[in-house]
Amino acid sequence: MSNYAGAKRFDRPTLRASTLVSVMEQFRPPHQVQRDTELALAFREGNLDAVRTLYERFGGLVFTVAHRIIGDGQRVEDVTQHVFVQAWRLAGHFDAGRDFAPWLAMIARSSAIDALRIEQRSPTEALDHADPSDSALVMLPPSAKQVETVWSVRTAIDSLDPNEREVIRMQHLQGHSHSEIAEQLGVAVGTVESRSDRGHRRLATRLGHLGQDVEQ
Repeated sequence: MSNYAGAKRFDRPTLRASTLVSVMEQFRPPHQVQRDTELALAFREGNLDAVRTLYERFGGLVFTVAHRIIGDGQRVEDVTQHVFVQAWRLAGHFDAGRDFAPWLAMIARSSAIDALRIEQRSPTEALDHADPSDSALVMLPPSAKQVETVWSVRTAIDSLDPNEREVIRMQHLQGHSHSEIAEQLGVAVGTVESRSDRGHRRLATRLGHLGQDVEQ
């Protein structure tokens, strides 16, 4: 029986960058993100305790990403195991200053799609259950950088002061104007503007590394 039988069941999705991030948030909301440098370094050195810790923390995430693409319990379990083997092999390429979740989610997505393609090439009736128009099969996957960028933005917004976070979300995620936000919150437009300004300045500071990555 799968160790992650309790993972949520989903219809097969597109798994764009924002969808991957939504899945990641179900297992570890952005405000719980931690840059575990010691774990990353131990993992890169092949420390078995670090590998087990990583599996315990992110096994459910990897299983769910794979399940959204494959949909079959046993094959998903096989892919989940494969993902952590792949992660260990690629450990030397992992930046210890980054977060594990986007990296593992991308490996899980790629491994699950590869598993479907291998089965599709077999002479059996594999993939008859899959929708040929499923974008998980026909779309190029989002880049790891794209997923990490979305995750970083969500994390930064979630870490703002509650009043600033509420204004930023209403402005950018819900598309409200300052006057509409002021009306809904029952505050002056100037208050909304000051909260928005403070929030954006904090975001610029916390997301400065994204601009540096683009320049590089």
